[in-house]
Amino acid sequence: MRSTLPTAIVLVSLLGLFGPKGAGTGLCAQEEMTLTVLFDNLWTDDRLQTGWGFAALLESGGHTVLFDTGANGEVLLENMRLLGKDPMAIDAVVISHAHGDHTAGLPALLALGVKPRLYLLEGFPAQMREQAGSSWNVIISARGEEIAPGIRSTGQVGVEIPEQGLVLDTRNGPVLLTGCAHPGIGEMIGGAAQVAGKPVYEVLGGFHLMAADGATIRGIVEEFRRLGVEVAGPTHCSGLMTMAVFQEAYGKAFQRMGVGRVLSFPM
Repeated sequence: MRSTLPTAIVLVSLLGLFGPKGAGTGLCAQEEMTLTVLFDNLWTDDRLQTGWGFAALLESGGHTVLFDTGANGEVLLENMRLLGKDPMAIDAVVISHAHGDHTAGLPALLALGVKPRLYLLEGFPAQMREQAGSSWNVIISARGEEIAPGIRSTGQVGVEIPEQGLVLDTRNGPVLLTGCAHPGIGEMIGGAAQVAGKPVYEVLGGFHLMAADGATIRGIVEEFRRLGVEVAGPTHCSGLMTMAVFQEAYGKAFQRMGVGRVLSFPM
């Protein structure tokens, strides 16, 4: 009869490869960052309310960062409740730019007693910065400012409508999250690449192209390609034509966005 020893060795090896991580194998589960869209004029979850504006929650390693607050605090908080997100867990709020569809949820958070760090820009109106400073711990974002581990600000991009985006340091590559990209989505990507020190892998959020024609949008797609962007997820002020053109151009690398959308990134 043939020996069964080689078969036993193979079975033990397979158990070591496919068994529970950390169960005597020395392997640990990889950490992830989760992005949840809380406020948007587009939707992916019929339970949630939509509205013109944007807000997204980032969760990673015990840190919770809110990027923008939408145009209605009640809608923001109700969507958070339905998604099982606790506003009291928010460590930091980052405001992309000083427009009401991105800032109007702040009073509702303050009324709850939520008092995280609030990241604004020097270029925001002085009155806004002063009023916020009377209730919040305001920090003026610098280029590369660390909001939480793996999350950094682009710092101020643009002058006429100054804006900041977030750079997420994922294992796939840098991910840029934008509010509206008023200075130009190409400028926002350039600012993010400077912070990351490498090309941006993925761009999500508002591209501010809702009034653009097809030729302009196709030119932006070409710019994305030149800048090395491999995944794109336009939403909010990007416009339906922009989403259609990007979806056609990027195919499976197109990210559908909208309120309720949840994305995970390996860190």
